[in-house]
Amino acid sequence: MLNKRHASVALLSLLIPIMGTAAEDRVDATATLPDAKPGECYAKVIVPAQFEVKPEKVLVKPESETVEIIPATYDVQEKKVLVKEAAKKLIAVPAKYKLANEEIEISPARNEWVTNLGRRGIPASPALLAAAKTNGIDLENTTVAQCFAEYYVSAKFETKEKEVLVKESAEEIKITLAQFDKVDTVETIKEASKKKVLIKAEYEVVEEKIEIEPAKAVWKKGTGPVSRIDNSTGDIMCLVQIPAKYKIIKKTVLKTPSKIDSVEIPAVTKAFSVSKLVSDATADKVKVAAVYKKVGITSKIEDAKFIWRGAKTGGDGVATGNQICLKGVPAQQKIIKKQIIETAASVQEEIIPAVYKTVKVKTVATEAEERRTKIAAVYSTIEKRAKISKERLEWRRILCQTNMNADVNKRIQQALKDAGVYNGPVDGSIGGGTLKAVEKYQREKGLPTGGLTIQVLESLEVI
Repeated sequence: MLNKRHASVALLSLLIPIMGTAAEDRVDATATLPDAKPGECYAKVIVPAQFEVKPEKVLVKPESETVEIIPATYDVQEKKVLVKEAAKKLIAVPAKYKLANEEIEISPARNEWVTNLGRRGIPASPALLAAAKTNGIDLENTTVAQCFAEYYVSAKFETKEKEVLVKESAEEIKITLAQFDKVDTVETIKEASKKKVLIKAEYEVVEEKIEIEPAKAVWKKGTGPVSRIDNSTGDIMCLVQIPAKYKIIKKTVLKTPSKIDSVEIPAVTKAFSVSKLVSDATADKVKVAAVYKKVGITSKIEDAKFIWRGAKTGGDGVATGNQICLKGVPAQQKIIKKQIIETAASVQEEIIPAVYKTVKVKTVATEAEERRTKIAAVYSTIEKRAKISKERLEWRRILCQTNMNADVNKRIQQALKDAGVYNGPVDGSIGGGTLKAVEKYQREKGLPTGGLTIQVLESLEVI
């Protein structure tokens, strides 16, 4: 019986981690994302809770007693009278026991938040529960088997027109011709003068690159882990660099300004008429306004957001796949066998009649007695598991498809080739040959095996 009980306790200790851990019994060290550089990815992993085994006494046989009979003693006299008086005989009847089953609760009933009500559902992380609560989900007054889902609502943008200079302001030259009067004379009819010639301004068309959205780094969900991560929750976050956005516009700029050249005009003489200069030619500068063009500029008016609502309730947004459900977990019971008293020990009394003889007489000297001895209760020691530290959620840096590219792969292959463990092509394609070289390098350097790990890349000085 003791060996079977120990086996049951050992089996129970194996089942307790499998039954799952309530979200409130887990320490979440992932409330803030790591201080990462663009291109780095981190996976969310579960560090299991720690347990210790403590002994506990269980009553298997209650306290009882045994009964011992001390017979009566007699005196003998030689008389022809009564030789043995009537007496009583005591017979000890032992106690009777029966086996009974006692049900002991080893794990109380509880409710816990999981990602799915099916068998594949795992405990929901504190981050998911906090996000749902922040978005108005009442976690305290939720009925069992009720589910809520997270939805992503994209950011909203608007386009506004902005005036952009496409032709700078300039000056134009306005020419006023010289004025003459005609006089009848035989002298010079037209004095020498100067003619001003306008040389027009020259323009050229140039392209200008305008930034319409600055560069930024954002956290995005990663996919396809390359290195093996124990106890991974499946959540991968990568810091991705998003380049700035630009727009090319064309604008006309002044290449050479307009100017005036003077040309000498010689005097003209005739015998009959002369044109005398009344006013010389003049040049006036007139300002020409700059030319602008309207360009559409797009700006964000509302950030993207995550909202929570009932899993089967319609509304805006696209489901992210994150879901929480309140699942009821029944109490766990264990049946142990124990002996209980069915009938207590007792004494049966039998009357012995008096005996008469004519020779000898026996008289009672001492009456028969009973002596009771207590038997101590019997206990058995069982082992119970007690939690000494909670589960932890932590971020751990990994490689995944999001931050793996041909350039990184080529540097890995070249580093393996330089280390003398790889003789294949440096083509940026991670295949069987490259992974065999990685495993060989790990064995030679005494590193943990398990694919392309961060430790391998640091050892190869790739990162």
